[in-house]
Amino acid sequence: MLRLTDIQLPLNHAEADLKNAILKRLKIEASDLISFNIFKRSYDARKKTAIVLIYTVDVEAHNEAALLATIKDVQGQSKVGVTPDTSYKFVTHAKDGDYPRPVVIGFGPCGLFAALILAQMGFKPIVLERGKAVRERTKDTWGLWRKRELQPESNVQFGEGGAGTFSDGKLYSQVKDPKHYGRKVLTEFVKAGAPEEIMYVSKPHIGTFRLVKMIEEMRANIIELGGEIRFQQKVTDFDVKDGVLNGLTINGDEKLAADHVVLAIGHSARDTFQLVYDKGIYVEAKPFSVGFRIEHPQSLIDRARYGGYAGDPTSGGAYRSPCADHCDDRQCHGSRSTGLHGSGYGRLCGQTVQCSDCTSRHGACDSCTRSLITSGRKKADLRVGFLLAPSRAQCPLRRQ
Repeated sequence: MLRLTDIQLPLNHAEADLKNAILKRLKIEASDLISFNIFKRSYDARKKTAIVLIYTVDVEAHNEAALLATIKDVQGQSKVGVTPDTSYKFVTHAKDGDYPRPVVIGFGPCGLFAALILAQMGFKPIVLERGKAVRERTKDTWGLWRKRELQPESNVQFGEGGAGTFSDGKLYSQVKDPKHYGRKVLTEFVKAGAPEEIMYVSKPHIGTFRLVKMIEEMRANIIELGGEIRFQQKVTDFDVKDGVLNGLTINGDEKLAADHVVLAIGHSARDTFQLVYDKGIYVEAKPFSVGFRIEHPQSLIDRARYGGYAGDPTSGGAYRSPCADHCDDRQCHGSRSTGLHGSGYGRLCGQTVQCSDCTSRHGACDSCTRSLITSGRKKADLRVGFLLAPSRAQCPLRRQ
C-alpha cells in the first residue's frame, strides 16, 4: 500500500475530486486503482478567502512496487511512499500457569487502556476504582453542580472514565508518536462507538455524552476477555517487604495478593500519593507548565479563523465548531440560510438542543452567556453556564 501526502483540494470540493487527485499524483488510470482510505485530513486557513483541505491517503493499486519506483525517479520520495505499519504490537501474551492476576489501580484513561491491553494479552486484570461506575458517577457529579451535594469518592475527579469524561473528549495532542500508540487509542474508541471520522480529522473530538456509552462498551470488552472491574474499592495500604510488593489492602480490611500493579490514579488522589511516599516507594516529581485560559464565544473564534466561511455546514467539518466535524444537526450548528451564526449566536441554548456534543460543555448560546455575565454571576458559574441558562422567555433563540 502507498501513502500519498499533501493532497490539497478546495474547501467545497466534490467527493470525486479526491480520487481524481490520487490518479493524477500517481499518473495511473482509474482501472489501476483498487482502493484508498483517508489517513488524515487537516486544513489550511491562512487565506480566509481560499481555505483548502489537506489530505494524507493510503492507496492500494496494481503493481505498487513498479509504480513506486517510477514515481521516485520522477517526483522524489517526499510525497509518495510506502504506508507505514501503524498496527499495535503486543509485547507478549499470557501463558498457562498459576500466578497472581495483575492489578490496575484507577479506571481513568490510563487505567482503562492498561486494563484493556492486559486483557487483550490474556492476563485477566483486576481493576480497583475508588469511585462509582460512570452513570452513577454522572448523577453524583450533576448533583454537585445542581444541588451542591458533594460525594467525596464520586465526582468530576473520581470514578469510571476519569476527569476527562466531563471534558468533551478532545483527542488531539502535540506529543510525537513514532510508534503510533495514538492510533491504537483511536481504533479502540471507534470499536466502542466513536465516529469513524476521529481516525483522520486533524482535531478529533467525541463529546461527553457519547463518551459515557463508549466507556461502558470498553468496560464490557475487558470483562468479556476475563478482566474484573471493582468499583468503590479504594487502596488503603501496600504490602511491601524488602522492596518487593506482595499485596494490597482495600477499604481498610480486605487483602489482595498482587505482585504486578499499575498505578493509574490520576493527579487528584493525593492520599494515595502520600501513602506511596510513606511506604518508601520511589516517586519523582513531574515537570509541569502553568498557563491560563481565555474563553470567547465560539462564533467569534470561528469568524476570526475562517472569515465568511464560519459556520457554513457545507464545509465537511473544516471550519465549524469543534463538535461539528461529526455532527449533522443543522439546528445545532446553524447555516447561512438560518443565519444563526451570522446573528452572533454560536449555538442554540443547551436546554433545547439535542446535540450532545454541544450541550456537554458549551450548551448556552452566546446571548445566554452574556446574560449570565450582566446578571452578576460569578465567573466560575460560566463554566457550567448551560445549567443556569435563562428561561425560554429570556433567551432569544429558545423563543423560536
